Amino acid sequence: MEFKKTIFSLYYEWWKNLDKFIFSLIILLFVIGLFFSLVSTSLIASDKLNTNDYSFFFKHLVFIFLGTMVIFAISSINQDKLFKISLYIFLLSILFLFLVPFIGIEVKGSKRWIDLYFLPRFQPIELVKPFLIIFLSSVLSSQRFGNLSLKYLFSFLITLMIGLLLVIQPDLGQTILVFFSWSILIFISGVNIIFLSILFLFLIIFFLYLIFFVSKFEYIKNRLVSFFDIDTGTHNFQSDKALESITSGGFFGKGIGEGTLKNRVPEAHTDYIISVISEEFGIIAIILILLLFLIFIYSVFKKVYFENEEKIKLVLVGCVSLILMQTIIHIGVNIRLLPTTGITLPFISYGGSSIISISILSGIILNLTKRKI
Repeated sequence: MEFKKTIFSLYYEWWKNLDKFIFSLIILLFVIGLFFSLVSTSLIASDKLNTNDYSFFFKHLVFIFLGTMVIFAISSINQDKLFKISLYIFLLSILFLFLVPFIGIEVKGSKRWIDLYFLPRFQPIELVKPFLIIFLSSVLSSQRFGNLSLKYLFSFLITLMIGLLLVIQPDLGQTILVFFSWSILIFISGVNIIFLSILFLFLIIFFLYLIFFVSKFEYIKNRLVSFFDIDTGTHNFQSDKALESITSGGFFGKGIGEGTLKNRVPEAHTDYIISVISEEFGIIAIILILLLFLIFIYSVFKKVYFENEEKIKLVLVGCVSLILMQTIIHIGVNIRLLPTTGITLPFISYGGSSIISISILSGIILNLTKRKI
């Protein structure tokens, strides 16, 4: 009886102080992703073929259930404990990322996943990203180091180390997201814009060198060349089909289960989910989803405006900026404004690592936007 009272009081305290509007938007986006997982994995269409394979849908459902528990766990703990625990999880995630080249699973020429007995196949970088934001925010807002340049240098070296581990895999898309997160955090912490511009120029030159002069990154070079040269057929196939699907869907779409992209493009339920949705439900569905993202981001930024503590401001801006950038890249790839990167759409795309990562980010956001007691 006492245990039940403790659980109820914990839940009551959590719910009482929670920003219910932001929480509702997160749950709504997850539910939308679950629904479109059913559609994009050809489950409704497969009924016509009497296959009735609901494995993807049930896996997605399990991931969301686990993600919801992660959100509750992270958003319910004390803020000071959150920052302490985050440091240990960050170090552990770096260890996992370091192990990828040695024990990683290779898929299509890239080693990005590891499969441990207690942790089935997952992508370590998805665990690194949320806690990297907290770690960098803690460094940049720390009062122990008075020298601001030293803070920038230390934060850059940590980010560079993670970037190099990603380059080895290779995973250029996630590398860009990591450096983007770092640049956003140092920009809002007050870095000199000239210094930031010079640094970005250096990074661009470095990435171009890797792409065009290192054989391991030949596939990225091919993607870039094919992106700018529409006459090269093979590397443009997925992007072209995705764009055709968006166009053919029109304003209101072809109807549920009537799309063909999910059967023509591999990993449509992850990398091209926006095109699948647009083909079957039309541009109107995409507009509504984007509107939900914008309302979510605006709601968090509104909380930032009234926040006084620098570290919390940095973490919140870093989290929503990462979600925003990932969304922009995903949509840019689907409408052929950007080369193929393999970046998922937050909340919506299928994938255990991606769902857990966005759940961690959501839990952090809900924790730091709670009403102060």
